[in-house]
Amino acid sequence: MTLIKKPLALAGALLSLLGPAALAEVDANVAKTIKTRLEAGNPKATYGEVRESPIKGLYEVEVDGGNNTLFVSEDGNYFVFGDLYQVKSGGGLANLSETRRAGHRTKVMESLNVEDMIVFSPKGETKAHIYVFTDVDCGYCRKLHQDVPELNKRGIEVRYLAFPRAGLQSLGYRKLATAWCAEDSNKTLTALKNRENVPLKVCDNNPVAAQYKLGNEAIDVRGTPTIVMENGNVVPGYLPPASLVEALGI
Repeated sequence: MTLIKKPLALAGALLSLLGPAALAEVDANVAKTIKTRLEAGNPKATYGEVRESPIKGLYEVEVDGGNNTLFVSEDGNYFVFGDLYQVKSGGGLANLSETRRAGHRTKVMESLNVEDMIVFSPKGETKAHIYVFTDVDCGYCRKLHQDVPELNKRGIEVRYLAFPRAGLQSLGYRKLATAWCAEDSNKTLTALKNRENVPLKVCDNNPVAAQYKLGNEAIDVRGTPTIVMENGNVVPGYLPPASLVEALGI
């Protein structure tokens, strides 16, 4: 259960207190105290390990699978919820929390079985790949799908995961499941996105529900399409091919 839906940014005085990212191991008693206090305050949330933060006296605790982070006092009685930023020595800011989340997303996506996805691959060299959480009734999902031949031409492999926006009891779920259950999933997904009349057939043990759960819990998908880059960065929406090529650095 998400503690708070929209992260708040730490700013102002906190920025000047940030130090290097090399962190020590947390004393076991401190970690136990913090976890105990947090669990007493909100037992419905899921808390990760307690880590030293770059701010002296505050400790990091991931919430709900790593999508959000708390910065907690040593006694566990106070916390700040939001993203942690660093003032870079050469100027500008770095979002340390997002950097950590991106690393987490990369590990999650790399652990998945590509065979459970609907993949559109280049005929020639594959220079990069993207993961796309998609629905068939989403206008920008259709627009992105129209770009797939161009993305393939530029060496980008598109790996689709299902994300029925209206939930697992919706018609959208049945359409997506039909694509994943089809003998030719690529052709069926394309037909559905083109609004063709495709007979709906939902097979047992299809991966749509699992991918929907993954999008909600591990990636924090809030709409479709949601693009996850190889480095774990997220694009919450449509990008034209030229912009994706630039973002991928190919």
